[in-house]
Amino acid sequence: MRWIVAGLTLLFAFAASPQLESRLRDGDIIFHESRSSQSRAIQLATKSRYSHMGILYRERGRWLVYEAVQPVKSTPLDEWIRRGKDGQFVVKRLRDTRPLTPAALTGLRAAGERYRGRNYDLYFEWSDDRIYCSELVWKMYKNVIGLEIGRLQKLRDFDLSHPAVRSKMRERYGNRIPVDQPVISPAAMFESTLLTEVVRR
Repeated sequence: MRWIVAGLTLLFAFAASPQLESRLRDGDIIFHESRSSQSRAIQLATKSRYSHMGILYRERGRWLVYEAVQPVKSTPLDEWIRRGKDGQFVVKRLRDTRPLTPAALTGLRAAGERYRGRNYDLYFEWSDDRIYCSELVWKMYKNVIGLEIGRLQKLRDFDLSHPAVRSKMRERYGNRIPVDQPVISPAAMFESTLLTEVVRR
């Protein structure tokens, strides 16, 4: 019984409260520390704790995170929060929200729907055939509003020296790492001066 109570306490601690939900807006960008197998390599390479992200929308009275996992899909916010390490996350929003008109928000959703159901891109290629989390949100904002949230980098710009990163690179690419491949990382988007923090938990 004690374990059940503890589990329920943890579940409610990680749930999205009404107070939190009242502070959110459509188009907000949410970040957390993923517990996926590649998260540590991403954190080491980018020097950031944030290894996964998505975009928030309210639909039929509940908040969803539209994200590139396997496959690209909408995830209820409570579920998304619980999936991150210790239930911690940060929500950011455009510092200048004037571009986020109703028409633009509708356009963002439509742009995201192009990718629904597509496979997650394990190789971080700059194509639309498969897509990874930061690439999805970056392209949505770029294609609809014309904003580049975060600076595009190349694989060679990241710290690839740690054994955990090298191991993940060999697993994905063998001995032919595409170091000149363009990449947008969650860290670059998190640090963008175009965004301001609205929630941290």
